[in-house]
Amino acid sequence: MLVRYRYRLDPTPAQQRQLARTFGCARWVYNECLRVRDGAHAGGEKVTDTEVQRRAVTLARQRAETAWLSEVASVPLVQACQDARRAYRNWFDSLRGQRKGRRIGHPRFRRKHGRQSIRLTRNGFALNGDQLYVAKVGDITVRWSRDLPSVPSSVTVIREPDGRYYASFVVDRAETPLPAAGRNAGIDLGLTTFAAVAYDDGTVENVANARHLRAAQRRLARAQRALCRKQKGSANRAKARRRVAVHHRKVRDQRADHHHKLALRLIRENQAVAVEDLAVAGLCRTRLARSVHDAGWATFVRLLREKADQYGRQVVTIGRFEPTSQVCSACGVKDGPKPLGVREWTCRACGASHDRDANAARNVLVAAGLAETRNACGAPVRPSGSPARSVEAGTHRGAA
Repeated sequence: MLVRYRYRLDPTPAQQRQLARTFGCARWVYNECLRVRDGAHAGGEKVTDTEVQRRAVTLARQRAETAWLSEVASVPLVQACQDARRAYRNWFDSLRGQRKGRRIGHPRFRRKHGRQSIRLTRNGFALNGDQLYVAKVGDITVRWSRDLPSVPSSVTVIREPDGRYYASFVVDRAETPLPAAGRNAGIDLGLTTFAAVAYDDGTVENVANARHLRAAQRRLARAQRALCRKQKGSANRAKARRRVAVHHRKVRDQRADHHHKLALRLIRENQAVAVEDLAVAGLCRTRLARSVHDAGWATFVRLLREKADQYGRQVVTIGRFEPTSQVCSACGVKDGPKPLGVREWTCRACGASHDRDANAARNVLVAAGLAETRNACGAPVRPSGSPARSVEAGTHRGAA
């Protein structure tokens, strides 16, 4: 399976300047490819991918006003053309309904500020011992926190807004199946409690919601106010912008660390994990948008699937319209919808008292087919197997 391994880079000041030129040239080529395709589309002209690359790279290098494109390697420029081609085709596939997921709009032009990146294939980089060689940049020191499982097929050099540099390698990693686990789990994601985990042995675990963004909100607000007071274009404003990016990076790293550790523990301890297909995009348009983004449900579910593929586990997704919060997990009676303020309720049919999140987690486990429940009359939902009858119905065949 193809995965990414990411490491910190420590380029020298001269290498940082050359990387900045490469980032700028790749950004210009990407935007030029979009302009060429937009112009051809508006004029009714059909241009091939080769023609777009010839106009944005080959001919642009020969012009005097864009001769600075020759100062950087050609590999990241060609990859920028490929990125623009993929973005344009994704847009058209979305318009035709051939692309899964929600509809996407016209590709956006890349900006100078913010996250910058270039992608290099094998003819644009090499590993020289503990250093990463990048064409026309040189050998860059890498902080190797772990070994690569295989030879990388490509690498993406990234500069984050906080000034840090990273190298993201694409490598092929073999699957490592774990021994079979003896239980399954159902997860109900929420905001009051990040995850209520119900196991098929009857136990329930509540994972607290750390609210990393909420905890750092005062520091972020102070840094944002300091940034607003700085004069535009000044060196102090650049420093203040970097401080804001550092605060955001710390929040992002804390959330990612929490997600990775929780997902890995659940995958290791359970043979199958059931989750609910939540409409995150719809919830992000409500007054709970900041809390939903802070929780990061979609990222957590994605990590669950990735780790399940690596370790030979199973992740089962149930439909978002399954009434997990309305059904009594003890008797199966649907008790009706309840407002978000109701955290505990009592079933009117059997009198069982439920915690809202724990009851929903049990229902997620049952809806995924990983556990059993009982109906309103007290009988199992799935009847036990019955012996085969001695006389079975069949087709009478006459003698030939």
